[in-house]
Amino acid sequence: MELIRNDASSQPPIQSPAQASPITAIAPAWHTALLIAGIVALSISGSSRLARAQGVHNRFATYAATAVMELLMLAWVVWGLRIRRVPLRSLFGNLRGGMRSFFLDLGVAFAFWLVALLVLGTAGIAWSRVESLLTPRSGAAQAAQGSPLSPARNEASRALMQLAPANAREAAAWAALCLLVGLVEESVFRGYLQRQFTAWARGNVAIGIVFSALLFGAAHGYQGLRSMVLLAVFGVLFSLLAVSRRSLRPCILAHSWNDLFAGLAFGILKLHHIL
Repeated sequence: MELIRNDASSQPPIQSPAQASPITAIAPAWHTALLIAGIVALSISGSSRLARAQGVHNRFATYAATAVMELLMLAWVVWGLRIRRVPLRSLFGNLRGGMRSFFLDLGVAFAFWLVALLVLGTAGIAWSRVESLLTPRSGAAQAAQGSPLSPARNEASRALMQLAPANAREAAAWAALCLLVGLVEESVFRGYLQRQFTAWARGNVAIGIVFSALLFGAAHGYQGLRSMVLLAVFGVLFSLLAVSRRSLRPCILAHSWNDLFAGLAFGILKLHHIL
């Protein structure tokens, strides 16, 4: 994926594999290496904190801490871009077209989200079947673990249960956080990192997509191995969307909506004592 300055003489900011313009790194290698190390470290620490968490906790504090970490990650990326004199705006690709283009991207994002749910649902079912073959359980254990609403099914359920808003104020804070996370993570993973990996692979967009997606999955260690793999698949789908639309805007919209929907859905289920 090619992300360069958006001026009259430049090529389109996001390139497909068929385009032959040279792809150059947008930040020093050491800067990217430290960013990757930080993402992995945060994933490991988040997994440890979740394992130690017990009972009710302050969701506002959790949301605030997450927002701070997201902003720090974005600030680090901005600094790396400034070293090479690359504008942050260039990460987002084509944002022209006014409101008509925005609503088109909104529709594309919603359609993408529905298709992605089908893909991830199929992948999740396949994972569960393979897991059941590799680790056979008694009938009672399978019944206890088989419900998709069971909080004990995997770490992802537990994480969402702890993060899901429980009232209107928390729902508003959650919505704001989801918008921020969608913006930052798409800028970092589909913008900065995918461009860097593609440049290091001498313009091979497929390698850029795969490695950025793997890192996207690895960043969610607090949700467990199963979700990390599924989110890596989700990352590939996001990358394909970015390349096809030549813009990160539909990715940001779909990412934010996905997180918002998941949190609110779990919150409603908890409110009605289904979880």
